Amino acid sequence: MRWRGRERSSNVEDRRGMSPKMAMGGGGGILAIIVVLIVKFMGGGAGMQQLAGNAARNLQDRAAQAPAGEGIDDDNREFVEVVLRDTETIWTKLFDEQIEGASYQEPRLELFTGQTQTACGPGQAAMGPFYCPADKKIYIDPTFFDDLAQRHNAEGDFAQAYVIAHEVAHHVQNLLAFNRPVNEARASGDKLLSNQMSVRLELQADFLAGVWAHHAHREYGILEDGDMEEAINAANQIGDDALMEAAGRRVDVHSFTHGSSAQRVRWFKRGLLSGNLGDCQQLFSLSFDRL
Repeated sequence: MRWRGRERSSNVEDRRGMSPKMAMGGGGGILAIIVVLIVKFMGGGAGMQQLAGNAARNLQDRAAQAPAGEGIDDDNREFVEVVLRDTETIWTKLFDEQIEGASYQEPRLELFTGQTQTACGPGQAAMGPFYCPADKKIYIDPTFFDDLAQRHNAEGDFAQAYVIAHEVAHHVQNLLAFNRPVNEARASGDKLLSNQMSVRLELQADFLAGVWAHHAHREYGILEDGDMEEAINAANQIGDDALMEAAGRRVDVHSFTHGSSAQRVRWFKRGLLSGNLGDCQQLFSLSFDRL
């Protein structure tokens, strides 16, 4: 992938090098946990609930105001900033061209080490890269890229770019309210329906990552020989069935939350070939067995 020396995003916060205490929000995090436990186990009226709410806000404020970590301007940071910048320019253009009455709002991305605090709760490196819709931020511990190559046999810079583009796609879904039916399914308490809707959302994000790759290559010529194979291999290696088999578990389709390897590859390739943002809507109209 051609990325070195190209324009970089200014929306990356590098909190690597921060102490775990600061990354998790400092003393505010401890205060919030203590008060929430008191309310939960001892009962509490409006006053106690307000105190718990104030503590939670204290935690978020401390996390938001904490200075960036030491960080380093290394290859990981440059790569993430370049890919994020590509997503910013491409999605801004696609929103202008394909979405009437909407404009793209750039997300922020945080690099962290080990753990960090988010508006969606504590973030752990073991979770892998993730998007928090509450603060519209993407969180990545760059050691995941090593794990992607070594544990999942998905090497290559474009495999890493696919992962970033997938998380940015969740931001696009949030902006366009594509995640609303998924949230409704989760709130219903129907686990099977919730899982199936989650699979649709994740496959849609794979499709949107493909849409980004389609336009990024047309705009900047980013792809080199073997890049597409890298991304397709990454999608294949992190399907629910592949992960279950790697963990020595029985493959249970009903517990899928991200889709099978074949499904993830299929929808990424569809987005790559289509380049049409609107085509992603079909995922929610197809019967589940046709995904």
